[in-house]
Amino acid sequence: MIIQRVVLNSRPGKNGVPVAENFRLEQSTIADTIQAGQVRVRTLYLSVDPYMRCRMNEDTGSDYLLPWQLSEVADGGGIGVVEESKHDNLAKGDFVTFFNWPWQTVAILDGSLLQKLVPQLVNGHLSYFLGAAGITGLTALLGIKEKGHVAVGANQTMVVSGAAGACGSLAGQIGRLEGCSRVVGIAGTDEKCSILVQEMGFDAAINYKKGDVAEQLRELCPGGVDVYFDNVGGDISDTVISQMNQDSHIILCGQISQYNKDVPYPPPLPPDIEKIQKERNITRERFLVLNYMDKQEASILQLCQWIQEGKLKVRETVVEGLANIGAAFQSMMNGGNIGKQIVSVSK
Repeated sequence: MIIQRVVLNSRPGKNGVPVAENFRLEQSTIADTIQAGQVRVRTLYLSVDPYMRCRMNEDTGSDYLLPWQLSEVADGGGIGVVEESKHDNLAKGDFVTFFNWPWQTVAILDGSLLQKLVPQLVNGHLSYFLGAAGITGLTALLGIKEKGHVAVGANQTMVVSGAAGACGSLAGQIGRLEGCSRVVGIAGTDEKCSILVQEMGFDAAINYKKGDVAEQLRELCPGGVDVYFDNVGGDISDTVISQMNQDSHIILCGQISQYNKDVPYPPPLPPDIEKIQKERNITRERFLVLNYMDKQEASILQLCQWIQEGKLKVRETVVEGLANIGAAFQSMMNGGNIGKQIVSVSK
């Protein structure tokens, strides 16, 4: 069977900025028949995420992420529909997901690796299982629960950087649902800031490209910052940390401002900021959602319930066509997306 797939065409270099041309669309073939335990799936949606930047390097700098190989098919979170099955628990027409879904139109996969999806849990929005009701939502919810130490009635202020991104846009809302009394987002355009406040219930949002961030933060968080959901690292995080309270908490989710730099993860703080962190006893521990998979099922059901009740608003930036996945990746790394970046491969 003839299929289309996307392979890694070139590496941007550890300090390089990824571009669409780092990926290549090509024609390939898969077997016409499947073996016992296998399923043939047609790809519906693929997830494009910041962590994938590390996979473009020869060394990901991580013990849980494998690098993509040159001229080999890329992979990541994906959703598809079963077209043929020789696996006991999967039937034709079932919707399934997998964290290492190959970037191709049709694939033959080991059925035991796939998770069956129930579209009704997300009001029929299947792609949500790659974002708000998937690994992204889990990262936001479990990060806040495990590292944020949010308590109802504690009058805590949360700040979220990268707040209009896939994880940040959920984290602010979940912080509120879990008990924060004030939530402030930091994003890169007026449009993003407006969406955060008007659609997603943030109390305020700062456009870091306009004006003095430190000054705006002091104005919007007069009682200081108790919980910081850090998606970006770098100068913005240094500014937030300098206004954090005694015994406050940093949820170290991502460091997108550092992903195109050859630095360790998480990157060390500048000496003056590290001094503040230590003096104020601010926790800053690496958070990896894969360490909490025993809480996955209950957490996904909680996220789905909030979605169904309209308490968790979901934004997606959807790009049509497998051929455009490289451009979608470039746009996301440049901050061009609002919410989750999804590529729709077929209907």
